[in-house]
Amino acid sequence: MRAEEVAQYLQNNPQFFEEHVETLTQINLPHPHGGRTISLSERQLLALREKNKELEKKLRELITFAQDNDAMQYKVHEFVVTLFAARDLITLQEMIPNLLRDIFSIPHAVLRLWQITPPSAEVLAFADAQAQPVCVHHAAHDTASWFGEYAAQLHSYAYLPLHAGSGTIGLLVLASEDKQRFYPEMGTLFLQRIAEAVSSALHPYLDHY
Repeated sequence: MRAEEVAQYLQNNPQFFEEHVETLTQINLPHPHGGRTISLSERQLLALREKNKELEKKLRELITFAQDNDAMQYKVHEFVVTLFAARDLITLQEMIPNLLRDIFSIPHAVLRLWQITPPSAEVLAFADAQAQPVCVHHAAHDTASWFGEYAAQLHSYAYLPLHAGSGTIGLLVLASEDKQRFYPEMGTLFLQRIAEAVSSALHPYLDHY
């Protein structure tokens, strides 16, 4: 009889354990960490302890994630509140990169507004094609040059298209020397919130620029 058939039989006949209690107490199994044999009940207890450790680890990970999430939400709130304290376009343009550095520890940020600095056709097409922020390891088109002397040192980028209606009014680009700061698989929820806040803050001033 194959092991699979034994397992299936026991699953289909749970009364077996009630009818053969003595047999169960006589079964000895190898200790999972070697060295000796243990009873079936001891093995079950070890399995439960291992499972509890895994559950505790997952719980700690969830708590850490929740704490990190709360911290990020607070930072986004601080960013938005400070952003809307600006009263003119020039202040906003200077403020946004500084806030990203001070609040989110983003070392490099460039803000380009089409009305002030028209983009190349490739960059415009790229920005218009993005419904939400996109993270990559290589600069899109000629945007690496936007970072001047730091361009050669940068290894990860986050592109945040700034929207007004169905079109873009500009592009906010975040960059880092750390390849893992921005990567294609990362979530972009908070980046999207930042992009929406910046777009909303800029829009009234660009309309009258």
